Amino acid sequence: MSEFFASLLTFALVSTISPGGATTLVTASGAQFGYMRSIPLMSGIAAGLASLIGAAALGLGSITQLIPHLELILRIVGSLYFLWLAWTIGRQAAPGTRTGIDANPIGFGAGFLLLWANPKGWTMAISSAGSFGRLADTPAALAALLAIVFGLSAALSLSLWCTGGVWLARSIRPDAGWRWRILNVTLAALLVASIALLWL
Repeated sequence: MSEFFASLLTFALVSTISPGGATTLVTASGAQFGYMRSIPLMSGIAAGLASLIGAAALGLGSITQLIPHLELILRIVGSLYFLWLAWTIGRQAAPGTRTGIDANPIGFGAGFLLLWANPKGWTMAISSAGSFGRLADTPAALAALLAIVFGLSAALSLSLWCTGGVWLARSIRPDAGWRWRILNVTLAALLVASIALLWL
């Protein structure tokens, strides 16, 4: 059983640290706003993943079988949401020069919705609940276990990506506006590219 639990830990870490929409968004936030101001976003993403996987373990994943077109709807909604996030990142200016709504980082709610609107997240949640079901005696215990493991793994992985964003920001002078524009547009483009994963 300990080896099975080790497999769960490995799967959770690999799944959460691999590049994707959430990691790109957190990297951009770290570069623009620093680590501390990115904590609400990271918390929202981690909580979204934990709650989604917990819900799947409790049986919510079966809803995708009851509603045939739900997966297509999730893909469309997720794609539109990712495009909106990419647009938000791509139009940001250099730190210290933003005003109004651009001066605030993306918050907890947006991070939380990122997972629930992501069919890739649903697929991972359902497969995890099915693959590691024997680690717990009841659905509630399994939901709690998976939510904790994936929530903590996401928090760790996102922290690393956010720190990478902070490091990127430190390598660019605040007055080098064109470099910030290139960085922001590049991160936005990577987020748009991650939409392809929603349709695979």
